[in-house]
Order: sequence, then structure tokens, then C-alpha cells
Amino acid sequence: MVITNLDNQYKNFKKIAKSYLNSEQWGIVEKAYNFANNAHGNQTRLTGDKFITHPLETATYLAELHLDHNTLAAGLLHDVIEDCDVTLPDLIDLFGEEISSLVQGVTKLTEVENVSEIRWEENVQTHSILEAQTLRKMLMTVAEDIRVVLIKLSDRLHNMETIDPLPQDRKIKLSKETMEIYAPLAHRLGMWDFKWRLEDLAFRNLDPTMYKRVAMLVNSKRTNRDEYILKAINLLKDKLEKVDIVAEVKGRSKHLFSIYRKILLYEKENKTIESKEYQTIDEIYDLFAIRVIVQNVKDCYISLGEIHNIWPPLTGEFDDYIARPKDNMYRSIHTSVRGDNNYPIEIQIRTTEMDEYAEHGVAAHWKYKEGSVDDDTFDKKMIWLRQLLDWQREVPGDQEFIDSFKTDIFNDQVYVFTPKGEVKELPIGSTPLDFAYRIHTDIGHSCIGAKVNEKLVTLNKQLNNGDIVDIVTSPSEKGPNLDWLNSDLKYVITSSAKEKIRLWFRKSKKVENIKRGKSLVNKNIAKLGLNISLESLVENTKYASGDDLLNDIGNGSITITDLVKNISLKDTKTEQITQNEFVDDITDSINVLGVGDLLTRLAKCCTPIKGTEIIGYITRNRGVTVHDKKCTNILSEKEVDRFISVSWGLNETLYSVRIYVEAIDRVGLLKDITSLLSDERINIRGSMTENIDENSYITLNIDVKNMSQLNLVFTKIENIKSVLNVKRLN
Repeated sequence: MVITNLDNQYKNFKKIAKSYLNSEQWGIVEKAYNFANNAHGNQTRLTGDKFITHPLETATYLAELHLDHNTLAAGLLHDVIEDCDVTLPDLIDLFGEEISSLVQGVTKLTEVENVSEIRWEENVQTHSILEAQTLRKMLMTVAEDIRVVLIKLSDRLHNMETIDPLPQDRKIKLSKETMEIYAPLAHRLGMWDFKWRLEDLAFRNLDPTMYKRVAMLVNSKRTNRDEYILKAINLLKDKLEKVDIVAEVKGRSKHLFSIYRKILLYEKENKTIESKEYQTIDEIYDLFAIRVIVQNVKDCYISLGEIHNIWPPLTGEFDDYIARPKDNMYRSIHTSVRGDNNYPIEIQIRTTEMDEYAEHGVAAHWKYKEGSVDDDTFDKKMIWLRQLLDWQREVPGDQEFIDSFKTDIFNDQVYVFTPKGEVKELPIGSTPLDFAYRIHTDIGHSCIGAKVNEKLVTLNKQLNNGDIVDIVTSPSEKGPNLDWLNSDLKYVITSSAKEKIRLWFRKSKKVENIKRGKSLVNKNIAKLGLNISLESLVENTKYASGDDLLNDIGNGSITITDLVKNISLKDTKTEQITQNEFVDDITDSINVLGVGDLLTRLAKCCTPIKGTEIIGYITRNRGVTVHDKKCTNILSEKEVDRFISVSWGLNETLYSVRIYVEAIDRVGLLKDITSLLSDERINIRGSMTENIDENSYITLNIDVKNMSQLNLVFTKIENIKSVLNVKRLN
């Protein structure tokens, strides 16, 4: 283990800080360092370093962001109240109210973390509650003084960089917390450099095997990639010089966790290499990227034109965040082009100031505003934070609060417009209903339709970047529809919209809720062909009485999907089948360890049969090929980094169910139904269609895993155009 050289570390910090602080400001920072050094004394870290190296490195990260001298001083002092015999009044006497307030803010956040860690060790199930408490405290701190969170992010970054000596369970706990709270928060603050570093450090501990595999894939083609990028950079530089554009053109590194997410995305969507026009799967891991930094906005657009003159742009791969900045202050032009040899190149174009904001987000504000915290422009750029604080007040429960953040706040975002041109930011996958509730609760409650780009659409249509959304409301509408909370129908995906809908139903009279709940239960129990009493349903739940259950169904607290998932098809008159008695050439019965849903195929050279020891081989364009471990091709394979652990899947019990679909006859009706079942990976054993007048009556024999899957199938078929009714036949 390498011990940090404290003298060199301090000299580096001093050099960075003095490059932009005046002598008086540096004097305060130096005083804070000397005080912290004396206070921590002979304290050491598990790495073997003197403890002062941690606050010093924290302050160095802050200095690299050019934060003001008070923030640097607070970074140096951030552990003295917690770890040393120093009180808040002591700090106020020595350093004043502002620095002491920042230190106290960091200390409070650390106290919440410490309580979380103690309770984590006592009971892992309390993790979501503790995570919510940490998040709530973090939000309130951001609202009071965002510099406290910047110090905390720097503190967490250094702790993650020096995490190796910790026990494995603590490393996992801190890495999960980093991935779920700190990295997304850095993203929302626009601090991309911190985000990538935190994600990669957490990824290394959470999935070390995949981390090494991705690193090896990237490094294996580094030389070819660097040569290709250098050639493209030189070509672009020459072109820009000819039109008198002064620009810095450089390659942009791809971070391991973002590459890993891209791998999962392509495999999950089963995208072939041909569909994305990549020549080998390596290009999924190793996209080429260039950044162009120019002097002003005009040069950004001139550069864009020259880039498209050199290389043809890829369709649908252009975003102008200069004209439409993101809420977290990000501004840049993104384009993807078809480079030499048909390789796609991702290019970002921005000014120097935009680049600072892009890398360091809100922290760059201090560099350009000379440390001013009170600034109207800055406040406007933090509108998302005020919205976020409003939403968190509306979400009462800790689990709902966590769900809200993971969908509404920390997911990737889509940017859409109101008819007046105002930009609204929503999570990817959001619908017009999510948009309506984002505008105002009453707009959502009274929504009866929507237009996207001047065309009428369904309320569960997924919105895309740049869409103009116009909500149609009715003053006579009494409130939301309970179907909007059905997760299978995907009317709303944001937790904030769901909570507003649930709140409306919770405020309804209990008698009305029970009546509504009873109607829903009777309708769906009959549809599913179940002969089960309300008392039996209550026994499968946490509820004390039938009225309590019906009330919560009626007010949207639980859905029919939640209710039926505990009912077994085994208890009904259903033929039982065991799946996986044989394995197809392309099969889902193979589990790929540590990766997720990868396409798997059985190797034809050894055709392994179930029960034999097997191993996976990552191919270039066909997912994972599964071989017998004794296969001669495996024994002679030299690229051992392509091997991956696999295992045979468990036998799965399926139930044969007969369903009856009544619909208005039209061309393509049966195709739509069978395609839907195919997409859900449901086997159709037989079908019969009868047409009477203009109606079509379709009977299907299908194999399903459980009642939840059957209910999902019914819900989706009911939403197919011209379908009138779906029910199960006994």
C-alpha cells in the first residue's frame, strides 16, 4: 500500500488554490489547514496515511473546481467537530459564521450516514428507509447552501478512492450508497467529472468481475482507437483552421460504467450488430468520441456545419442543448456522424465556459461569478431543485420517496415543450399524463386527452425529446381514472404523478372507495375465471377485513395486479406442464452469471445437454455461445477473457389456460393478439376464430407461469384496438 507524501500533497493543493485566490483569502485557507492538522494530530486512516491527508485531498478537489476560499477552509475543517475535541462555538470564534455553518452542514450529513451504517448492519431491510433519510437531509442541505453538498461529494470521492482497506460488507454498503445517491446527485448538479469517477469506483466494488472484463475489452483496442481518433482530430482541425475557427479538438474518454450500461442496453433490447450498423460487437464497447471547444456560440454552429461537410450525420442523433439548455445548466451541441470505415463518431461542440459548466456543473458558477452565491441567473438554473423540494414534501412514505427519486429525479431525462415554448424535463418513458401532472395537479386530474406535435395521441404514449405537448382538459371531469395507476398500462411512470393520483382517491369518501374496489374485484375475479371469496382474498393479504382491502383497492393504494400475484394457478382447474424438458438452439434456460439478460445459443460443435457442466463464450455478434466444459474448442481457446460463467436454468412450471377474446373484426386483429403474446414470450398451444356479423370471437389456449402473468396478458389484450372483452374459460 502506497503511503501519501503529505508535503507533496500540500504543495500541490497550495499551488492550485493560490492560482486564483488573493493573499488574504489564501491566509484564511492556510489558517484552516494548520488548525485541522493540529486538531487531527496523530490520527491515522486504515490506509496507513495520516488522517489530515483526507481533508486535504477533499479540499484539493474543491480547489480544482475553483471554489471560494470559505469552501476550501470548510473542506479542510469538515471532520474536526466529528473526530476531534472541537466545538461549533470554537470554530465560530476562530473562522466566523460562514465557514462554521458549512462545517456544521457537512457534520450533520455525516451523522445521518453514520446512523444509516449502524442500522444497516443491524437490519439490511431498513436500507430504503435510511437511504430516504439521507436523501431528505441532503436535499434540505442543498437548499440551504449548495456548497455543503459540494464538500460532501468531494469527501465521498476521496473515501471511495481509498476504500480498499475496508471490510467487504462496508465496501458494498458505501458503493451502493454512492451509486444510488451521490453519483446521481452529481449528475443532477451537472458535475459530470464527479459523476463518472464515483460511478466507476462504485462499479469496481459492486461487480469486480464485470469491471475487469469491460476494462480488458476497452484496453484491447486502445491502440487502434487512439490512431483512428487522432486521424479524425487532425482532419477536423485542418478543416476548422481553413474557415478561421480557433478550436481545441480532443478525444473524449468513455468511462467503464457507461460502457457497461451500453452493453446491457444492447443485449436487453436484443439489438443485432447489423441493426446498428456496427461491424463488430467491440464497437458497442468502444464508441469513438470527440469534443470541440470554440470561443463563442456562433463558432459552435459554424463548426457543426463543417463537421457535417466532412462526415455524413447519423439520422436521429442530433441534440441542440445550446438552444434548449438542460435544467442542470448543461449546454452543448451533440451530433453523431459516420466516420471512415463506417465507424460512428460522437461529437460534442461547446464554448470554453460551457465546457467548464459541463464538467463541473454548479461548481463552475463560482469560477465565473467570483464567488457570488446570490445571483438571479444561478437561481433560475436551479429551478429543478425547488421543484424537487416541492415533490419531496408531497411524498409521505420513505419507500415512495426513494421510488420518486429513482424515477423522477435520477433517471435519464427527456425534454419536451408546452405550446408556449416552455421546456419541461421528465424521466425517459414519461407520458402526456406525466406531463400534465408536472404542469399542475389540477391539470392532471381534469385531463381527458392530449396532442403531441398537433396530433391526438393516447394518454400512455411515450414522449420523445422535442415533442410539443398540449393537454386537453374538461372542467366537468370529476377526477383521475383508477386505471391510470395500473402499472401494466403505463399511463404514468413518474412517482410524483402516481402519488398525486393516489392522494385524490385517498381523499374520496371511504364508502365510495369500498364500492369502487368491490366493483373492480368482482369484474377481475370473474375475468380471470377464479372461484374465490372475499374472505379468501383477505387471508392472502395483510388486511384485517374485507372493507379495508376494498377501500385500498378503491383508492389506488394497491392494484388488482398486486392482489392476484399471491393466488396460485395450481389451485384452479388448470393443466400443469413442466417447461425445459428440452432446450432449443436459442434458449432462455441458460443463466449468464453477473450480466443480466444476454442472448444465449448452444454450440453446435459439442451440443451440450442439460446436466452437463457448461461454460459460456462471448462471441463478437451472437451473444453468448454455451459449450460443454470438455469441448475441444474450449480447451484449445486462447482468448480466455471471453469465457463467462453460465448455468442451466431451473425447471419452470407452466399452466395451460383457455382465454376468450371478443372484438370488432378488422384486418390484422389476430396478428396483433398473437404478436403481443409472442412479445411476452407466451406459447400458444391452439386457437379458434369465429366471425358473427361484424364481431370476431377468438379462443386461445396459452401457457402462463402464474396469475400475475395471466392478468398482465388480459390487461394488454384489452388495450388492443377494437377488442371489447377478454375472459378466461374454465
